Amino acid sequence: MTANPKYIILLGPPGSGKGTQASVLGENQGLPHVASGDLFRYNLKNATPLGLQAKAFMDKGELVPDDITIAMVLDRLSQPDCAGGALLDGFPRTLAQAAALDKALTEKGVQINLVLNIQVPDEEIVSRLSGRLICRECQEPFHKMFKPFETCPHGKCHGEHLYQRDDDKPETVRNRLTVYWNQTSPLIDYYRAKGILKDLNGYQAIEVVTQALIDAVAQL
Repeated sequence: MTANPKYIILLGPPGSGKGTQASVLGENQGLPHVASGDLFRYNLKNATPLGLQAKAFMDKGELVPDDITIAMVLDRLSQPDCAGGALLDGFPRTLAQAAALDKALTEKGVQINLVLNIQVPDEEIVSRLSGRLICRECQEPFHKMFKPFETCPHGKCHGEHLYQRDDDKPETVRNRLTVYWNQTSPLIDYYRAKGILKDLNGYQAIEVVTQALIDAVAQL
C-alpha cells in the first residue's frame, strides 16, 4: 500500500451524474473507480464464489445480504491498483455497510478521507432519467432532451432498437428516489458527523460539477 492512500465516496441519487463524474474524477486523481454495480456484474458473469452466493439469493428474488456485497467491495479494494486508494460509487448504501467498511479500513490502518455528496432536486432527477433511452444492440445511451438519437454512432442502425428500461419510467424513478432517501439520509448525517462530508451542487453543467469535485479533493 502506498503512503497516505485516498479513499473517497461519491453519494448522490440515481441520475445525479455520479457514475459519469466518478469516471472523470478517478482519472484526474489516478484512482480506480469502484462501482458496486460493476462488481456485481463481474462476479456474476465470472461465476466467482461471491458471485455464486449472490446469484443464489437473486434467483429466489431475495436481496443480496450486506456481507456478500461488502466482501465483493473489500476484495476489489485489496487489488494492487487500489493500493493508493479508490473512488467508491454506489457503496456504501446503508449504515450497516458504512460501519463495516469503516471497520475493514481501520484494520488496514486507513480510513475514508472524503465523502462528496452530489445534490440534485428530485424533479430534475425524474426529468433526467425518464427521458433516457438505450439501444438494445450496443447499449448506447440517448436522451429525449439532452442527447436525442440523430445518427447511430456505430453506423449500424436507424434508432429502431431504442427502448426505455422499466427502471427509467417516471413512476419507477420516483420509487427509486424514495428508496434512496430512506437509505441514504442516515449516511449523509453519519459522514457529516465525522466532518468528512462535502455537499456539491449537481444541478449545473457537467464540467462545472467536475471542477467542483476536483477542487474539493484538492483540499484534502
